[in-house]
Amino acid sequence: MAAIFPSEEWLRALEQKLNSDPRYHEVAKNWEGDLLFFVEPQDNLTERLTFYLDLWHGTCRNVEYKPAPDAHAASTFTLTASYRDITSILTGKLSPMTAMMTSRLKVKGSMGYMMRNVPTVLDFVRCAQEVTTEIL
Repeated sequence: MAAIFPSEEWLRALEQKLNSDPRYHEVAKNWEGDLLFFVEPQDNLTERLTFYLDLWHGTCRNVEYKPAPDAHAASTFTLTASYRDITSILTGKLSPMTAMMTSRLKVKGSMGYMMRNVPTVLDFVRCAQEVTTEIL
């Protein structure tokens, strides 16, 4: 299942991909942490977008599209980026690791944990890229 980013359908497609992809399941088997994304308005995105993923041991236990910004204040990781930078990651024009290291993707949470789990981060992005058919 593939979808247009950003949309609830895209987030549901990502959830399905994460839960059905054997490679992701193996690579992320030790991952423990949820992600709250803030995508700042730019270009075709006219208002701030939020989405949430609860990732646990190679599965995605829950997703939420446009939750209230404070709904998941205790998330393990909060990631913030401009619309242009997120879409550049989704199209493969920007490496997620480069984005983190240059603060184009700001990470609130344990950067040490994130760095110890680079393969999981990269495979998560691979899954997100594979479900993205179009970007608004």
